[in-house]
Amino acid sequence: MALTPMMVQYFEIKENYKDCIVFFRLGDFYEMFFDDAKTASRELELVLTGRDCGMEERAPMCGIPYHASTTYISRLIAKGYKVAICEQVEDVSVAKGIVKRDVVKVMTPGTYIEQNAGSEYKNTYIMTIYEEGGYFGVASSDISTGEFKTTVFINLRATLLDEISKVSPKEIIIDNNFSDSLLKEISDVTTALITKRDLQKFLTSDEELISQFSEAEVVGLPRASKMASAVLLKYIYDTQKISLSNINLLEYYDIINYMTIDCNSRRNLELTENLKEKSKKGSLIWVLDKTATSMGGRSIRKWIEEPLIIKSEVEKRLNGVEELCNKMYFNEDLRVSLKDIYDIERIVGKISNKNAHGKDLVSLRSSLSKIPDIKTRLKECNSNLLKEWFNDLDELLDVNELLTRSLLDDPTLSLKEGNIIRDGFSSEVDELRTAKLHGKEWIAALEHKEREFTGIRSLKVGYNKVFGYYIEISRANYGSIPEGRYIRKQTLSNAERFITQELKEMEEKILGAEEKLVGIEYDLFIGIREQVEEEIGRLKQSARILGNLDALSTLALVAVENDYIKPEVNENGIIDIVDGRHPVVEKVIGNGEFVSNDTILNSEDNQLLLITGPNMAGKSTYMRQVALITLMAQIGSFVPAKKANISLCDKIFTRIGASDDLAGGKSTFMVEMWEVSNILKNATSKSLVLLDEVGRGTSTYDGLSIAWSVIEHICNNKNLRCKTLFATHYHELTKLEGVIQGVKNYSVAVKEIEENIIFLRKIVEGGADQSYGIEVAKLAGIPMEVINRAKEILGSLEGNKTLEIAHTRNTKESIINLDTPCDEQEICVTLVKENNETDENVKVDKVSEVYDTIEEKITNNKIDIHNNNFQMDFTMMEKESLINNISSIDIMGLTPMDAMNTLYKIVQEAKSFK
Repeated sequence: MALTPMMVQYFEIKENYKDCIVFFRLGDFYEMFFDDAKTASRELELVLTGRDCGMEERAPMCGIPYHASTTYISRLIAKGYKVAICEQVEDVSVAKGIVKRDVVKVMTPGTYIEQNAGSEYKNTYIMTIYEEGGYFGVASSDISTGEFKTTVFINLRATLLDEISKVSPKEIIIDNNFSDSLLKEISDVTTALITKRDLQKFLTSDEELISQFSEAEVVGLPRASKMASAVLLKYIYDTQKISLSNINLLEYYDIINYMTIDCNSRRNLELTENLKEKSKKGSLIWVLDKTATSMGGRSIRKWIEEPLIIKSEVEKRLNGVEELCNKMYFNEDLRVSLKDIYDIERIVGKISNKNAHGKDLVSLRSSLSKIPDIKTRLKECNSNLLKEWFNDLDELLDVNELLTRSLLDDPTLSLKEGNIIRDGFSSEVDELRTAKLHGKEWIAALEHKEREFTGIRSLKVGYNKVFGYYIEISRANYGSIPEGRYIRKQTLSNAERFITQELKEMEEKILGAEEKLVGIEYDLFIGIREQVEEEIGRLKQSARILGNLDALSTLALVAVENDYIKPEVNENGIIDIVDGRHPVVEKVIGNGEFVSNDTILNSEDNQLLLITGPNMAGKSTYMRQVALITLMAQIGSFVPAKKANISLCDKIFTRIGASDDLAGGKSTFMVEMWEVSNILKNATSKSLVLLDEVGRGTSTYDGLSIAWSVIEHICNNKNLRCKTLFATHYHELTKLEGVIQGVKNYSVAVKEIEENIIFLRKIVEGGADQSYGIEVAKLAGIPMEVINRAKEILGSLEGNKTLEIAHTRNTKESIINLDTPCDEQEICVTLVKENNETDENVKVDKVSEVYDTIEEKITNNKIDIHNNNFQMDFTMMEKESLINNISSIDIMGLTPMDAMNTLYKIVQEAKSFK
């Protein structure tokens, strides 16, 4: 069977959009067929039907009304699908055969510009990654605001993942031959839709980029960056089917000009969403974002995601915030003006996309009318940043004048219904509007005249789109109708409708005027929109300044409301915070109950703060607060402290919390080690590092060894020596103070009252001597019988000393734990004495006897020789080292004098343990 012409057309179109759900326009519906229909019916909960299409089986089909498509498209986009809109592109009245159809737009997660609740404060980015010559070129764009940025860096995976995490794109375009292993890592840090393409087919010449941007912006770009930009621009054009005029500035940025925050650190520090619910509440942006406009909301988010590292730029923002804090009356008035400003950036985006309607331009006009007042206020400012914005802020008086003169205050939403253009803007519109108005006045007068002539009080003149104007008389008054006066037009069940020749002629005049008026108003509006579009560059610049001004104003407001102070910034490696507070936790707690703490970090004696103390005492909160205060200072914000001097950090790393990646084959401990590895490989002397409970995911010995070694590496590696906060439960590590340069002990103060503890939340100098784990378990509600038994076991364990001796017996290595009654020194000396035997057989027998004695003591004291899961302190490790030294002595190779000296050293060392 042959396919129907319509299905032939469908398959031809679908062939070019295989990765999209095609919305195929049939009359007043968008229809989907075959696999697209099955997918849409499942995801949108639509009824799946069928259609005869010339095939043996009916084609699966489902559809939606075209006028309700936005809701359905939004749902599909949110689920990660692409939607190709296929419209009739030929007038049905002149079509020969089947109406011509084609895809007029492709909507993807990265190019969809319809806004949902809350999304107006976020950018919707699409990103391209282009790899060539050992470099990654990255380009990203938000087509709704016209932002288009690009950068290039050496093809290090960690750097690429950090950049993706920062930009947080909705869609990423990569080459078909992109590395599968790298793609897996990308999928671990983003939920963006991955679009694969043959990027070589997308590459364009410099001329095409220059035609969209400018020669100065394009010519100097690194090749990888240029290629990424070309691919992205071509993809945007192929999906939107038009060249977007709001994408007119190609901004190249260097990643080293902003603080690096990897994906784990962004998540752990809860910068833009909390860890638990993934919502804004409980995050840093929840505290800082009090912006009055959507543009300001996006600006403050961008500042948080991209802290500055150039001292002059940081101080410029801080000085701007300080001035607004000192002029709160001025700042309040400024915010009143800002609250009346609509989202100029996205209105401009709609103008560029040719879908802005009358109300959009009225909103733009209303926004522009506020700019002169804002500029006048800025003239009073003295800080460099605010003065720059004053000089660069374009009042756009000509655009505002055009929109004021041309548009009604309340135009219709649809461009095809008229009522858009203001009286006086067009003489032709005025004439037609007068004719239309007079015609309706004549119609109203006709009803009164006919009632008087016929005496029928219920007579009325009406109108509908099918029959036009008519005179309606009820059946009860038929007898009163003058003969020959009316022409019958329509019969109803209880009434009759008539017309007159005079009414017919006036109808033609009125409807003709209305139709012509609608057409003229539409043409005039398109012309006005195009004039505004010519000024997109100026509009975008003013919108950017207003958004940044809103963000700065917000930082001043938050600083005053929360008692923040202006931090000093330095480049000498010192972080000195007096009475620092966690900005989010103190906001959640409220009532001024948050306990503040001091922090001193430097490159010398306080390079690594070793923080001990019980769980729930506040170690993690303290570490995060130091990181957040540092980050806030570098975005130009005042900080929650009494005083703060912050060294500019190039990177912030955190290793906090326990998580796994079971799907990726990584246990909790493996993830922890991966994060530590990433930090040690990428941190620098200018970085701030937070490490919490390194090594806790494995046995005590392994964990302690790893934690100790990590501390040594951070402090002793001359290429690292980063400022570090290191929280741990391994109290043995406190012995490193004074041994490793830069290590300083701190702990969380705890007060014991009888058998209960109170967390004082205060960080004090010195290490903690116990973990209070059982007390924390009690607070968590562990049954008392479990708590009491745990105390018994703890007392038993603390009453015994454990010692590992690795020895070979019958060629099999064993681990033997000795309790206190067995004197380690005595055993060591005995072993030495027995090894002085000259007869090898005698030596072995004697040593065996010693081990038998040890094992007997172990048995009698009921020590489990298989249980080595205990926390070992450094004294035990030193004793173990002594035993290992003894066992390695070559007795037969010693002279009598050497033997005496060796034995003397052993005895002296053993005595030091008592």
